Amino acid sequence: MWCSRERLLVLVVLGLWATCLHVAEGGTKLPLNGLVLHYYRKNTQCTKAEKLITGAVRKAWAKDRSITPALLRLVYSDCFVRGCDASILLDGEGSEKEAPQNAGLRGFDVVDSIKHELESKCPGVVSCADILHLATRDAVALAGGWKYPVFTGRRDGYESDAKMVDLPPPSVSWDDALSYFKSRGLDVLDLGTLLGAHTLGVTHCRYVHDRIYNFNDTGLPDDLMDCRFARQLAKTCPYRYPPGQPDPTVFLNPRSGGNFTFESSYYSRVLDNQAVLGIDQQLVTSKDGVRIASEFAYEFDDFKRYFALAISRMGSVGVLTGSQGEIRRSCRFTNAHNPKSK
Repeated sequence: MWCSRERLLVLVVLGLWATCLHVAEGGTKLPLNGLVLHYYRKNTQCTKAEKLITGAVRKAWAKDRSITPALLRLVYSDCFVRGCDASILLDGEGSEKEAPQNAGLRGFDVVDSIKHELESKCPGVVSCADILHLATRDAVALAGGWKYPVFTGRRDGYESDAKMVDLPPPSVSWDDALSYFKSRGLDVLDLGTLLGAHTLGVTHCRYVHDRIYNFNDTGLPDDLMDCRFARQLAKTCPYRYPPGQPDPTVFLNPRSGGNFTFESSYYSRVLDNQAVLGIDQQLVTSKDGVRIASEFAYEFDDFKRYFALAISRMGSVGVLTGSQGEIRRSCRFTNAHNPKSK
């Protein structure tokens, strides 16, 4: 009885957060798709799985705070291709890791370390897909976000194909980005909120070069970009690099910078035309986008709360549960192709 009441309370609270934002087409439902709250504590012998993951993430974050944006990107890259089945974690020629859109992905070592520890204590129980989502939740909380409830019970997929990766580029238009999100069962409020993950992290200059120097082949900067900010970016991202120089990086949110803190200043910068990526600045090209950015820029708690719901909604896309998929013994290999099992 208590379990049902606890689950209902979480859903009601998340739903209330969404409806309080008053944004058109706002996502107010959390499709569970077979996931449950505290799956491992209630249904397995690995009752301390979430506690172990939290401890491991805390240690990793203390050494490298950039694991928060790294894990957030892993979750996004996984869920939008084949669903949240940990296919992004699989090694192999032609796997999703090798797709051009996934260049520079990090955080695999954190997941591997957690999986190794869990396998030593309760083998074959905790899925790599759930590890990824729980670890991301904990990393977000450490960076200043909210420690939102994660519904669990995901299982791991068998396939990973780079050809299936259709993640949109950072220069995608608002309409195309929204269409892409809707194709995954998400909406405009999910898009506007999850873009807020760019409040921390870095990107390479090649993804902003056209905005600074030749937007849409005009030979001019993006007219949505503040000219002073464009000049500031140009100092880090010159028009031409010396031969052999690696592509520099810039912080997605200079205010967060190397602290990698989860904050709402991302949205105030968007409203001031100081977004780094094109898709981020596209928020101000639609009425809904402006309303979302305005709400979150001035109400950080609203941003944290709805981010919890939006990432939970994303985390339910295309999940495998029950007898579907498997529980991998190594996140890098399916059980049938695990070198250590042969």
